[in-house]
Amino acid sequence: MTVGAPGEAEASAPVTPVRRLQVGAVLLLALALVVALALVDVTLGTSDVGAGDLLRLLTGGAADDQALAVLVASRLPRVLAALLVGVALAVSGGVLQSVARNPLASPDTLAVNAGGYLAVVLAAVVGVALPLAVNGLLAFVGGLAAAAFVLALSRGGATGPTRLVLAGSATTLALGSLTVLLLMLFEQETQGLFAWGSGSIAQTDARTLAQVAPVVAIGLAAALVLGRRLDLMALGDDAATVLGLDVRRTRVVAVLVAVLLAASAVTVAGPIGFVGLCAPVIARLLAPLVPGLHRHRVLLPLAGLVGCVVVLAADILLRLLIPGTGSVAVPTGVVTTLFGAAVLVWLARRLRDDARPTTASAGTGAPRTRRRVVVTQAILVALVAGAVLAGLLLGDTMLLTGDVANWLRGVSGRGVTFVLDQRVPRVVAALLAGAALALSGSIVQAVCRNPLAEPGLLGITGGAGVGAVLLIVLVPGASLWAVTGSATVAAAATFALVYGLAHRRGLSSDRLVLVGVGVSAVATALITVIVVVTNPWNTVLALTWLSGSTYGRSLEQSLPVLAALAVVVPVVVRSRRELDLVALDDDTPRVLGVGLGPARLTLLACAALLAATAVSAAGVVGFVGLVAPHLARGLVGSAHRRMVPAATLLGALLVSVADTVGRTVIAPGQIPAGLVTAMIGAPYLVWLLWRTRRTVGL
Repeated sequence: MTVGAPGEAEASAPVTPVRRLQVGAVLLLALALVVALALVDVTLGTSDVGAGDLLRLLTGGAADDQALAVLVASRLPRVLAALLVGVALAVSGGVLQSVARNPLASPDTLAVNAGGYLAVVLAAVVGVALPLAVNGLLAFVGGLAAAAFVLALSRGGATGPTRLVLAGSATTLALGSLTVLLLMLFEQETQGLFAWGSGSIAQTDARTLAQVAPVVAIGLAAALVLGRRLDLMALGDDAATVLGLDVRRTRVVAVLVAVLLAASAVTVAGPIGFVGLCAPVIARLLAPLVPGLHRHRVLLPLAGLVGCVVVLAADILLRLLIPGTGSVAVPTGVVTTLFGAAVLVWLARRLRDDARPTTASAGTGAPRTRRRVVVTQAILVALVAGAVLAGLLLGDTMLLTGDVANWLRGVSGRGVTFVLDQRVPRVVAALLAGAALALSGSIVQAVCRNPLAEPGLLGITGGAGVGAVLLIVLVPGASLWAVTGSATVAAAATFALVYGLAHRRGLSSDRLVLVGVGVSAVATALITVIVVVTNPWNTVLALTWLSGSTYGRSLEQSLPVLAALAVVVPVVVRSRRELDLVALDDDTPRVLGVGLGPARLTLLACAALLAATAVSAAGVVGFVGLVAPHLARGLVGSAHRRMVPAATLLGALLVSVADTVGRTVIAPGQIPAGLVTAMIGAPYLVWLLWRTRRTVGL
């Protein structure tokens, strides 16, 4: 299967004969698998009630109050929730893929789940006990708004899978940053929503399911009614219009139905990841084997059954791998995210290589005069100095420049000394982490020839976060250099994995970004698992690493970043010509005698080192590696001897300002610096996508 429009292989759908017996057999086999998995899942749990007890109860044997209580209050609602969520998300994803004619469309990649999750968290923050129907309506409105925005950015998915995923990822990160901010500021009001935010099918009773089930049934019926119209849309807009179909109205109604189903799933179990992506893809892979299976009135029910299989299998796997109460704490959505991300990577590896190549300097690297470059660099240095001074003066306690001068001379009062002893390490950490991330992003964009690539989108910072968190929770009191080393090794291994998976008959920038998004999702899921399993009550640890914060940092924690910069900066200065050549194409460096393989390997190793040390000092701070190099090319041109210093200064400026703003605007409360940079970087990426939405490539 080559990634393309879902309808491309279905153009002959109306004339393909339907073999009803074979179609029925496939559906019955899928249903039998769902029933078998449901029976297995209902026998698993933390109590001593086993399969024999439940079998006697279900066959009318001797009544057992304990078995009955376990079945009615816990296990049966959990299994029913898995079935309802699996069907809703899978059918939603199937409809969205058909509407967008894009196999990567889903409630996740279109930010439907993120919009619904944000709406539910907002309702919890308000503190008003809202009826379930109102919560569901809020999730529907939030998901619909997010999906409409992403579809507008990607022109309904017509511009290709990469733009759709990038637009959805940017919107998801922006909405996710706001959600995390609310979770941190209103910890009491949103208690328990962190794990739920990864998708949990645990239910205390069946009341929620009973209220949501009719809505899901209506959505499923509406999707089946739309089946014939979706078949016609697979022929293309022009052909469907000739056959009498109102394409625009059908597309709007289909999106409304898909969002209704996804919002219902979010209301029940939170945003369970990637079920809406992988279930329809699996169903479509089966479609060529049986004539008629591709028709939506058959394909959507099959996708729904596959969705049930995915959620039930994930829940069973979770309970088998993590026995006891640990399986209750870990959200089922974490496992589905791991599985769905693998499907995303598989689809990305099959991406066609016929897209127009994109260079790192595309559209933004016009030459600048030497005078302008010098003036720009001087202004940036002054701005960074001003940001450092503002970082020292502003916060929950306002200081004067004289206080800082006295502290430097060692004659400040006790109060000023205490404040600056806490504040200076944070300012230094923000400054160095921003510079390292910007330099890392500059390298990654040049090597990948993609102006939208950055360490976060390629999984480097996520992998570094996994390595750091894993060592912190497994080895309490681990030394600074041990944490940095763990983060560095994990970052290098993660990017090696991304690069290896994306390198198929050459390096495709589109494929590299898509693989990176999938691996980043895996990294986030792994951090959630590590924290929830080892310390389920300490969600602040996960939020700190996932959102990026300089809180509680010491000067020693910035030493690895300083050391990495000291090592990498000379390498980049010496390799500035290689960076210019590598950013062009594969042939030019070889013609001019540059070893493309060794140059790429060296530069990417430097990028991974910078990102890893930055994460060990400030957590996962996103978008700095995207925004800073892009702005630098606009200011001083694309030549790396000019662009890299400007990007490094801009990165330091961005994180410094973000850290100062985060600990000042709601003092004594604090907003992590990573959330502030995400709120800046995500809209910036959205703006880039919107500005180029009419182009074919990125």
